[in-house]
Amino acid sequence: MKQILSIQSAVAYGFAGNSAAVFPLRRAGLDVWPVLTVTYSNHTGYGAWRGPAIPPEAVADVVTGIDERGVLAQVDAVLTGYQGSAAMGEAILDAVALVKRRNPGAVYCADPVFGDVGRGIFVAPGIAEFMRDAVTPVADIMTPNLFELGFITGLPTDTLPQAVAAARRLREMGPSTVLITSVTDPSDSGDTIRMIAIDDTGAWSVETPFLRRDVFGSGFVGSGDLTAAMFLARLLSGDALPDALATTASIVFSILKKTDDLGLLELALVQAQDDVVAPTWTFAATPLA
Repeated sequence: MKQILSIQSAVAYGFAGNSAAVFPLRRAGLDVWPVLTVTYSNHTGYGAWRGPAIPPEAVADVVTGIDERGVLAQVDAVLTGYQGSAAMGEAILDAVALVKRRNPGAVYCADPVFGDVGRGIFVAPGIAEFMRDAVTPVADIMTPNLFELGFITGLPTDTLPQAVAAARRLREMGPSTVLITSVTDPSDSGDTIRMIAIDDTGAWSVETPFLRRDVFGSGFVGSGDLTAAMFLARLLSGDALPDALATTASIVFSILKKTDDLGLLELALVQAQDDVVAPTWTFAATPLA
């Protein structure tokens, strides 16, 4: 069984961060050791929340405690998402380095959560730059959206060919495997959306229907956390890149469609849990030049 150390936020009500990643990962047959960076009543899209942000030194202390059990060598991957401060980011990178010392074969999957098309940068000053300058060079897998891809690489991402070129540039900056979410092209009808993935074997795209939602001033909250988790799960399970991409898109769309059909504000992770192992909707990946 593959083991993942997932260092992310958590919410009591709803699904974001570890609350969106841990259950689907376990349902997919992987074990997860969650380390929390915040523990909020609900995600911040509601505009009000309660609960503490965990100090970076406390996060480091938890990782140290795990290491003292002598088990970090069992970790196959570290998964991270939103990082609330540069200090937290440093603590997370220290944890990644420690895991890799214990198991040189472990991989680091970073979802660089800091901005989105139409919203711009929505995190504290310095976080986006930290993700670009400190996280990108050490990540093995990165899963940015189109806006984050453009910011990190400094390249335009307005068209599909531009997004592919930027993804290839991102690989040159550090991560060997890149997944780009929410990719569009001016020639699209507006009814579809893509994910693209690139590694040293090539570039692939998968297209799904576009489910429009703007409940919290964005799309489905937690869907990016779910996507990164499922993509990592498929890679750890041994899928080749096109299969990992296609299955990830199929799982995520099936869960989002169930969420939409039920009229839920929060992801239907429990109601659609069987879609993690057998997606209702399936999509194929196609190669890109």
